[in-house]
Amino acid sequence: MRVRLETGAGPIVVALDAKRAPLTAANFVRYVDEKKLDGTSFYRAAPTKGAEERGFIQGGIRRNYRLMLPPIAHEPTTKTGLKHEAGTISMARADEGAGAMGDFFILTAAMPSMDAKAGKQGYAAFGRVVEGMDVVRRILAAPRVENAGRGAMRGQMLAQPVPIVSARRAE
Repeated sequence: MRVRLETGAGPIVVALDAKRAPLTAANFVRYVDEKKLDGTSFYRAAPTKGAEERGFIQGGIRRNYRLMLPPIAHEPTTKTGLKHEAGTISMARADEGAGAMGDFFILTAAMPSMDAKAGKQGYAAFGRVVEGMDVVRRILAAPRVENAGRGAMRGQMLAQPVPIVSARRAE
C-alpha cells in the first residue's frame, strides 16, 4: 500500500510494508484514513553533525490529544527484518517501552543506530519513500531554531514547520 503526503514543500509518497510490519503500517493507515494527519506538520529536522544532507525529518500529531489514537505495540526491526536505510519511514515514540502513536520520521541516509539490537528496542520501521526524497531533503535543509526543543530535539525544531496538507492512500 502507498500513502501520498501532500506537504507545503511538495508531495512525498511512501510504500508501507504491511507484510513485515503489520501493526505499525495499520496504525499509520488508521491515522491516514481518519484524516488525523491532515493539517499537522513536519516540525523537526535532525541533520547528522558534519553532514547536513544526512539525517531525518519528523512529523505528525505532536502529542495532540484530539488527534491521538491508542498506542500500539512496538514492532522492532529484529522482528520485522526491516532496516533504517535511506528513505525509511519509521514511527517515533517517547521512550523505551512506549508504543508508537501518530508521529513518524523519514531518513535521508542509513542510520543503523535506530535498528533494534541486544538491550535496545530501536524504532519501528514500516516502509520507505518511493517518490519525493528531494522534498524530504529540502525539509531537512530548512532553517531551525537554535535554542528551541528539549533534550535530543534541542536545536532541531524547524523555524517554519512544513504543513502536511493531506495524507491519503495512493493506489
